[in-house]
Amino acid sequence: MQHASATTVLGDFDNANFDYYGIQSRFFKKDDKFFVETDGPDGKLATFEVKYTFGIDPLQQYLIEFPDGRIQALSIAWDSRPKDRGGQRWFHLYPNEDIKHDDALHWTKLNQNWNFMCAECHSTGVHKNYDAAKDNFHTSWSEINVGCEACHGKGSRHVAWAYNQRRWWPFERDGHPLKGLPVFLDEREGVTWQLDPKTGNSRRSVAPANIRREVETCGLCHARRAEFSEDWIPGQPLSDTHVASLLARGLYHADGQMLDEVYNYGSFRQSRMFAAGVTCSDCHEPHAATLRTPGDGVCLQCHAPEKYETASHTHHAGVTPRVTCASCHMPVSTYMVIDKRHDHSLRIPRPDLSVTLGTPNACNNCHADQSAQWAADAIERWHGPVRKGFQNYAEAFHASWTDRADAAALLAVVAADPTNPAIARASALSELRSRVSPTNIELARRGLSDPDPLVRIGAIDMLDGLPVDRIWPLVSPLLADTSRGVRIRAASALAALPTANQPASDRAAFERAAAEFTAAQRLNADRPEGRSTLGNFYARRGLTDAAENEYKGALQLSAQYTPAAINLADLYRQRGRDGDGEKVLRAAIASSARDAGLHHALGLTLIREKRSDDALLELRMATELEPDRTRYAYVYAVALHSSGAVDEATKVLKENLARHPSDRDTLRALVSFSRDAGDIAAALGYAEHLSRIAPNDPNTARLTDDLRARLKQ
Repeated sequence: MQHASATTVLGDFDNANFDYYGIQSRFFKKDDKFFVETDGPDGKLATFEVKYTFGIDPLQQYLIEFPDGRIQALSIAWDSRPKDRGGQRWFHLYPNEDIKHDDALHWTKLNQNWNFMCAECHSTGVHKNYDAAKDNFHTSWSEINVGCEACHGKGSRHVAWAYNQRRWWPFERDGHPLKGLPVFLDEREGVTWQLDPKTGNSRRSVAPANIRREVETCGLCHARRAEFSEDWIPGQPLSDTHVASLLARGLYHADGQMLDEVYNYGSFRQSRMFAAGVTCSDCHEPHAATLRTPGDGVCLQCHAPEKYETASHTHHAGVTPRVTCASCHMPVSTYMVIDKRHDHSLRIPRPDLSVTLGTPNACNNCHADQSAQWAADAIERWHGPVRKGFQNYAEAFHASWTDRADAAALLAVVAADPTNPAIARASALSELRSRVSPTNIELARRGLSDPDPLVRIGAIDMLDGLPVDRIWPLVSPLLADTSRGVRIRAASALAALPTANQPASDRAAFERAAAEFTAAQRLNADRPEGRSTLGNFYARRGLTDAAENEYKGALQLSAQYTPAAINLADLYRQRGRDGDGEKVLRAAIASSARDAGLHHALGLTLIREKRSDDALLELRMATELEPDRTRYAYVYAVALHSSGAVDEATKVLKENLARHPSDRDTLRALVSFSRDAGDIAAALGYAEHLSRIAPNDPNTARLTDDLRARLKQ
């Protein structure tokens, strides 16, 4: 990030024009300043001064400052690549979407706000300084760009140390072992890598730490994460100040490959290299922003060239352009239209998983004209049938995301295996939240004491949703965990237990963790999700007025943030104010008409208001907008049945079961509807189907036995 000037601006501001869905934007200069004429927050053309440049290669964005302290990133960017590579042009970051002024992705709206979205990683010593009462920012920084303190922490004590030394060389550590710095990122110091001639791979001379200071420091900006504290200290676990995203649907493919813009931290922590003790600076020179050695040389630091830099390994001899290590083991994905980034999970190509699960693979990235089966056959010919590699959890996450009956069992295997990456185990525990049973709850118990805070958080995720009095003995010790991220997650999970019912010995720890949780959300009071999350916490604590205020605050920030509307309507339901809830939901639908959750919530509200015909219309709309959401179809069918439309209700359930053959609610409803209709044979068939999915459920076993007995009568 730099101030806009003739030396920093790369784009064409010589009255250049750019058309985007009929909006004609113009870039020009006046009195040595840079301006853009484009659609503003009201959709009308207006002129804005470019205050800052953002980025250099392969693109440069431009930042506009508003009177309330918001700094917004223009969605029209400059392609700074050479012209022969397609660059030296203006382009839009959403070229295939007509982003209008009332869309959250419009350059003037929340999701293009620099203060929240960008500042922490592109400047040094950032303090957001958002004033919720005035809805404005006074964001500050110690350096406009990324400086030494961005990675090494505050430098004033280091300067004092240097002054007190009275000499600059040699830099001895006498008197202060860290030279006044918060931490030394010296995990590579004294470490050697010994090549094993049998495997062609090197082994670290010292066993790596579970939490790496350097990886956690780099993760501050190279992770998909959410900040909840500005008290970051280099070398400390990222979870102390940020929520690092797990391997979640929509962010990653089922096998852990990057899907959305997840950067490198979550990918690298899945890798065999991370498990072996490789750190970021083993491969990257952080101060020059270059590789330690060019091209494949960086891999051949640890992997014998006589084994890996051969045609017998690559099977691509004489290919142009040359196939590199990264071509197969670090495939690229393109973000922001032109920015290609390597996947740092460093995996072997698995086209066989592409065949069975639909995940991408490096082979077909190049051989796009061939099938995944073609690629899988080639890999098997070259490397044999046993080629699973290091990351072996694709089927478990795919099963979870597609609601397969065996999802719980497969996830349990991932969570229980200590050789799996911690981020994968944490993700598996989190995915088990809707599948907790007596057979897997021990996994959560063990996860709560795992040395990695990500796993402890995943274990709390798994238990959250169970009766709070049941999980209190398990989770309450983590209210005093060493990681702030774990503490606030524990406070959230335990919030529903009234203070009077908490063990007296735990109350102080809960209040401290609850205060940290509240502060975390207050830091993000400029975001509707922060306000809504705090509203949820207050609602669970029984502080309904405070919860209502937070939900309303979230909707003031963005009328399109539908979870706040749904939660506020539900709060009104609890207070007997369904009429107010209906108004909230209808107002939200006016700006987000295709949000299935809003229609579903409105349908439930109308049922409580005894307006079944209107309710059925809304519930049907929810199922049409989101047909893969099993709950919506189930509730719609139950409402149809209650209204007397038995045949239609059964039809909806059967269609839902065809899409989701393991959905237990749908099966239970089909058992009930069929039995009530006198079709005992059909009811038994559905009950037996349910028994195969839940073989250890005593209620299902009794139901099945009863139906069999009735069928024999």
